[in-house]
Amino acid sequence: MKIKIIVLGKIKEEYFKIAINEYSKRLSKFCNIEFIELQDEKVKEYSYENNIIKYKEFIKIEKVLNKNSFIISLDEKGKNLNSIEFSNLIKNTFFNYKEISFIIGSSVGLHENLIKISNFKLSLSKMTLTHQMVRLFLIEQIYRSFKIINNEPYHK
Repeated sequence: MKIKIIVLGKIKEEYFKIAINEYSKRLSKFCNIEFIELQDEKVKEYSYENNIIKYKEFIKIEKVLNKNSFIISLDEKGKNLNSIEFSNLIKNTFFNYKEISFIIGSSVGLHENLIKISNFKLSLSKMTLTHQMVRLFLIEQIYRSFKIINNEPYHK
């Protein structure tokens, strides 16, 4: 089992890096986890160029994306799942796929072409979250899912 988390941009805050690394270490017991960080494009706040920026970022993502992977795009219009539903999605996906790829876009979101090729669209919250928090919340929920799948307690 392999999980890839493809992200645009880097994390600057050390405390986010520490937390994400901790969950990555914990997850290694259950699966292979890989982060792929891609350079995000320079954004002029809410400009007409956002679709061009999304397309450029789509091209970057497409180059590292395994087409045989189950692709889950994080999207504000995606489906909200509770932790049990999310763990079931992961468990059921690994019956048919060897790899799950999660894609976290930049501040302008993901290009429609990427949304179209995704197998599942996931929303972590109806609220707007920072890029760093999305990474942390996602990896924590993936870890929680594996604990649930393996009938291990996890409520910390």
